[in-house]
Amino acid sequence: MEIINVLAAALGAFAFGAVWYIAMSKPWIAAAGIPVDAKGRPQGNGSMMPFVVGLLAMLVVAGMMRHIFASSGIVTVGGGLVAGLGIGAFLITPWVAMNYAFAMRKPSLSVIDGVNSVVGCGIMGVILALF
Repeated sequence: MEIINVLAAALGAFAFGAVWYIAMSKPWIAAAGIPVDAKGRPQGNGSMMPFVVGLLAMLVVAGMMRHIFASSGIVTVGGGLVAGLGIGAFLITPWVAMNYAFAMRKPSLSVIDGVNSVVGCGIMGVILALF
């Protein structure tokens, strides 16, 4: 049953990320320095690999969050939300921001991706605590 919880949490965060990055596509593309064509669409090979990696990453994070919650006794929705938001805000986002700083990326990229990390982990926390 726990694998279903982890899958649901990963899919919930992945779905939020899809909505978030659709809404933030232009600012994200500009902040990431992605080359665009004359119509403003990203140039690339159209590979599905980023989506596969993204979903696998969500599964790994949700699995580890489930382990942390079980070890810490987090069982309420409120506790799951606070713990998830904390993991996103104080573990994932600072690490990503550090990597972007060394890569000389725009600070706005850290903000856009940070919101995804914080809200996505909050969603995972709620879903994991629900079941």
